[in-house]
Amino acid sequence: MRLIFRTAFVILMLGLSVPVAADPYKDAEAAYDRRDWGTALRLIKPLADQGHAGAQNNLGWMFRLGWGVPRNYAEAMKWYRLAADQGNAAAQFHLGLMFLNGWGVPLNYAETIKWYHLAADQGDDLAQNNLGLMFDIGQGVPQNYVQAHMWFSLAGAGGNSDGNKNRDRVAAKMTAAQIAEAQRLAAEWKPKSTQPR
Repeated sequence: MRLIFRTAFVILMLGLSVPVAADPYKDAEAAYDRRDWGTALRLIKPLADQGHAGAQNNLGWMFRLGWGVPRNYAEAMKWYRLAADQGNAAAQFHLGLMFLNGWGVPLNYAETIKWYHLAADQGDDLAQNNLGLMFDIGQGVPQNYVQAHMWFSLAGAGGNSDGNKNRDRVAAKMTAAQIAEAQRLAAEWKPKSTQPR
């Protein structure tokens, strides 16, 4: 019995002494979250260069906001596009923002809608809310309260509190039949893909 206990103890101690493999992306995100830009950049850049979509999106964000690097919209666009082309919903949303605001690119509502829609179809609640806003005011698309309500409802279901507020606001402009149609569309909606943010 004592031999079994000693053997188990030795195995346990050996197991504790084995180094756990670090996940460079998780380490980079932790540095990013605590705003340690130097460490984040040092860890994210090689991953982005290797094609990691999440790292590319984060690097785009750093260049867009000037976090740890000089603000550079062209670099932000480069990294967002690389990640977006891999299906990264967050990067697609950010590309939509770039085109909506004319940050480093000409203002282009068609491109905004394109990128928001790609991200929204994957369930990105920020893109769903912003796409709802575009339909609500008719910016880049024909004004359509049914579509606005549907996208706001989906955003709200995804946890976006603005989506719920916007849904209620647009519902005040709609008929009962329009609301019922929007609710039906939202209930039937399914994400097209589940790419990591």
